[in-house]
Amino acid sequence: MDLVIRNARVLLDGDIRPVDIGIAGSAIAVIASHLDADARAIDAEGCLVVPGMIETHIHLDKTCILDRCRIEEGTVAEAVRETARAKRSFTVEDIYARARTTLERGISHGTMRMRTHVELDPGIGMIGFEAISQLARDYAWAVDLELCVFPQEGLTNNPGTEELLIEGLRRGARTIGAAPYFDSDPRAQIDRIFAIARDFDAEIDMHLDLADSADGMQIEYVCRKTEEYGWGGRVAVGHVTQMSLLSRKRFAAIATEVANAGVAVTVLPSTDLHLMGRSHDHAIPRGVVPVEPLRQAGVTCSISTNNVLNPFTPYGDGSLIRIANLYANVCHVSRPGDLAGCLDMITTSAARLMRLDDYGIREGGPADLVCLDAGSAAEVISALAQPLWGIKRGRPSFTRPRPVLHVPVN
Repeated sequence: MDLVIRNARVLLDGDIRPVDIGIAGSAIAVIASHLDADARAIDAEGCLVVPGMIETHIHLDKTCILDRCRIEEGTVAEAVRETARAKRSFTVEDIYARARTTLERGISHGTMRMRTHVELDPGIGMIGFEAISQLARDYAWAVDLELCVFPQEGLTNNPGTEELLIEGLRRGARTIGAAPYFDSDPRAQIDRIFAIARDFDAEIDMHLDLADSADGMQIEYVCRKTEEYGWGGRVAVGHVTQMSLLSRKRFAAIATEVANAGVAVTVLPSTDLHLMGRSHDHAIPRGVVPVEPLRQAGVTCSISTNNVLNPFTPYGDGSLIRIANLYANVCHVSRPGDLAGCLDMITTSAARLMRLDDYGIREGGPADLVCLDAGSAAEVISALAQPLWGIKRGRPSFTRPRPVLHVPVN
């Protein structure tokens, strides 16, 4: 035994239990109520210890560019336009430096797995891919970083983009994305993405149905394609803000269809709150899909950050707990079980979305652990619990000491 985590509270078989966790090398060797072991020890002090948090949907390549862009309309179209303009001056070194800033913030908040979307098109070529690939190698000690290549500015209407997506998959990306609402032929883009994914045995993670009205939704078409290709469990869709505008009956019908097809859903509350409802002057729709009904229908769901400090989302500190708390506020989440579900959507459910079979606190599992300053899963979300420390593959990855109040002495 190399390390023992003492006095931890861990969610096991649906219950919070006080345990000691013994670590040997990079794996969890034993979980017991008490361990007698002559090894270095860390006292969790009764705090909740969870597996490393998972960012399922983020854009590291275009983070931290607010100083290069204008936000006057706050619309999706403006965000794409301003980012496309800024991309013309991107370099490998520039992308790496900005992405590193955001990645390190995420690590310090307990993120240990991450899927980042990387834009490929004739304008930027493979520059973003090269920068983020290098970042993944350099920070493998703290985070497992997966690349998802995708066509932000269109596919069928942007010649040369498909070849770059294929190049990215050939060079190691295991996921392909999409943004059909920016294509002149949305369904043709969806068709091509499924075909390419089949050719490369790749996962699919789409930006989908990001709009202020329910017109032109593609979620049902994506479900049909998922079933046609036998890709159930391997397709995720992010945003789907249009679903937030549906009647309860229509929502329930689509939720059943999504569950049956095996399509996962990622909610991106910070971005969707910023971008949606810009065309309304009252009763403004917020665009954040309530996922509790989806989860009850059997849909795998995650909550994620999406963008940080750019025209799509001019906010962000890398904290998934903050994003989950934001979602809870917007969607009226208050019952303890539902609050605990928010933590699940940035841990275990997120791992299921990414098809991670080496995840979770169990004997023989990876020693990827985060200690949270809370006693329960619900408290993590309701009180914005601070991550205190993290262990990645058995070695420390970050520490965030508790604040100290300097009470005056009379």
